[in-house]
Amino acid sequence: MGFREQASRVRRIVGIVLAVLLIGGVAVAVAAGRDSKDTSTATKTVRGVIGSEKAEFFADPDVVKALAAKGLTVKAETSGSWAMDRLPLKGYDFAFPGSKAPADELQRGSAVKGGPLRPFYSPLVVVAHRAAAQVLADNGIARLSGPTGGKLLMGPYLRAARTDRTWQQLEGAAKHAELTGTVFITSTDPVSSNSGALYLAAASYVADGGRVAADDAAIDRTAPLLKKLIQVQGAQQTSSDAPFRDFISGVGNPLVLVYESQVASLLMRHQDTGDLVVLYPDTTVSSDHTLVPLTETGRRLGELLSTDPELRRLVVRHGFRPQGASAEFTAATADHTDYIDQQLTGVRQAPVPTATVLRAMARRTRG
Repeated sequence: MGFREQASRVRRIVGIVLAVLLIGGVAVAVAAGRDSKDTSTATKTVRGVIGSEKAEFFADPDVVKALAAKGLTVKAETSGSWAMDRLPLKGYDFAFPGSKAPADELQRGSAVKGGPLRPFYSPLVVVAHRAAAQVLADNGIARLSGPTGGKLLMGPYLRAARTDRTWQQLEGAAKHAELTGTVFITSTDPVSSNSGALYLAAASYVADGGRVAADDAAIDRTAPLLKKLIQVQGAQQTSSDAPFRDFISGVGNPLVLVYESQVASLLMRHQDTGDLVVLYPDTTVSSDHTLVPLTETGRRLGELLSTDPELRRLVVRHGFRPQGASAEFTAATADHTDYIDQQLTGVRQAPVPTATVLRAMARRTRG
């Protein structure tokens, strides 16, 4: 073998050795990086089903980061709160409807001890365009506390609904061409959606003289009125997001039932509210967002949402009121008290019927 051939062979051997060392080094570096990454950011996936009103909260990158710091990654699917019990929940860690009644039904199918957790809540409110709110106030159906807030008087409103009052029959409405047709509040489908079902709970309580419906006779007494409240709306959404977005964009009905959290979140993000007026029904229902743990990991999520300071701060940023303390919500909404009634002054909370009764009410509205 000549000198040149030997030199060439040596270079090839050296090249192969260096390549092996380089590849080995890179492989070690990647493995170490993965090990390091897994050690610092490894999270356990928590799978659940949630009401759509909480979708933005769980999708918030800051919420994702805060949960990851506690070792959890939430994978959530949305559903109407009152439809969750009809879902195949095997393999899920939690269900998170918007109120206690559907949560109680879901809890019966859970083997996890300790019961549901209620990390936060939100009262139901009616958003109105300014002209509509003023006309309601001029006709004794609302009471305004300022240009952007007030109360909806449920008794007078239900009397107007019972007699199919139109905007044209109300004093002052003629000056506003957009106020035509029957006076009604847009709500979600009470058969599947939490806010729509709670609307029926509040309305039936007021219409039946402050009594909570507990049997067929009570359902019969209010069924004709509740049917009017729902059927006048035509097709209904299963989520409060779409009607609220329509309202903010200036289309749709001038009166819409939403969660206070939707308004508070909008205000805290300093987004344009247009001519929005927030009317708190003088008799309403608070939506107790209730997490039903289906596994111990699901329970850990509920406990973190209830107690972790950073997650509670983010709960408030999304407009919800944390359970057990009002100071956080009061501080966060201090600049928006012209819209937000922090203390719910003069607002009566209507008790909610059992899930069985409320389902029966909802079915009756469909005729």
